[in-house]
Amino acid sequence: MRKLKKENLPSKICPVCSRPFSWRKKWEKVWDDVKYCSDKCRKNKI
Repeated sequence: MRKLKKENLPSKICPVCSRPFSWRKKWEKVWDDVKYCSDKCRKNKI
C-alpha cells in the first residue's frame, strides 16, 4: 500500500460497537480479515 493521507485511509464499521475504525499498519496484510476494532470487541462478539 502506498502512502495515503490519514483522511484517505480505508475504514470499516465494527459489528459489536458500531463505531468506525481505520486501517492500521499492523493490519496491512490481513485487512480483509479484520472485523473488530479491538480485542475487547472481539471477545464480546455476539
